[in-house]
Amino acid sequence: MANLRAGMVGIGSMGKNHVRNLRAIDGVDLVAIADASGKDPFGVAGDLPILPDVDAVIEAGVDYCVVAAPTKFHEEIGLKLAEAGVHALIEKPLAYDTASATRLAEAFESKGLIAAVGHIERYNPALQSLRKRLENGDLGEVYQVATRRQGPFPARIADVGVVKDLASHDIDLTAWVTQREFELVAARSIFKAGRAYEDMVSATCQLSGGLMSNHLVNWLTPSKERRTFVTGEKGMFVADTLTADLAFYSNAKVATVWDEIANFRGVAEGDVTRFAIPKPEPLRTEHETFRDAVLGKDSDIVTMAQGAKVVQVCEAMITSASTGEFVKIS
Repeated sequence: MANLRAGMVGIGSMGKNHVRNLRAIDGVDLVAIADASGKDPFGVAGDLPILPDVDAVIEAGVDYCVVAAPTKFHEEIGLKLAEAGVHALIEKPLAYDTASATRLAEAFESKGLIAAVGHIERYNPALQSLRKRLENGDLGEVYQVATRRQGPFPARIADVGVVKDLASHDIDLTAWVTQREFELVAARSIFKAGRAYEDMVSATCQLSGGLMSNHLVNWLTPSKERRTFVTGEKGMFVADTLTADLAFYSNAKVATVWDEIANFRGVAEGDVTRFAIPKPEPLRTEHETFRDAVLGKDSDIVTMAQGAKVVQVCEAMITSASTGEFVKIS
């Protein structure tokens, strides 16, 4: 079987990593690269010319295309790919707003095309292991998910705030890991960097089945933190997606005989287990999964319908922060 012919639109700070993985995975040939700037700032194009736009990539005859252009261009680029019958993997967030994201999802679905969104955290080894353990009932009843995604401002971001750029990761991973749907959102945000977009958000949400989630996200913190805490009947899982480490803190089975300490502690700390798990690069796994989906194999891609739902929850956070009210997710 001939290799799949892949195209790439956008070779900035994220696009360069997509290019590296497109060249690394089996069964794929990267045949066309486009960037609106006409430049190759990271020197990744090799012997391929820098094409001006997605139209030129389509003309090159590609089976699928990866899009890492600024968010505001996702809909325009994606609709052209769908019309041309080209499968697509579009970076997150899927689109600038829910209406645009929905149009994209419907366009690809109507053509029977494989279409995915680059929510890379789904492919983090720590979270993939966590999802399996929750499915197996290792935590018992799940009570709460809490995420902390903090770090310095990324100069690459120009057209969205911290909610759509960063909180979108936590929205998707929370729904995916727990296999629940967001139902209710409350949020507060602040603007400190002199931009039109929020720099910090704190959100409290309700998911199906009464599950609670809390998300603290900002790009005002001098050091990076990417942690997910899932608390339940038997203890707590902690996933660090920067290091792809997963640990489990169990509730103690040994009674505390010192009554005052027992009352103070509430649930007692038990054993701590740090799991040894394989750690492939998440972006590599994402590309291999999408390739397999294009080939007709059973693959767990992030569908555009799921990506549109993430954008909807993001917009609910932004609305709640501006109105001071809870927002229901329809």
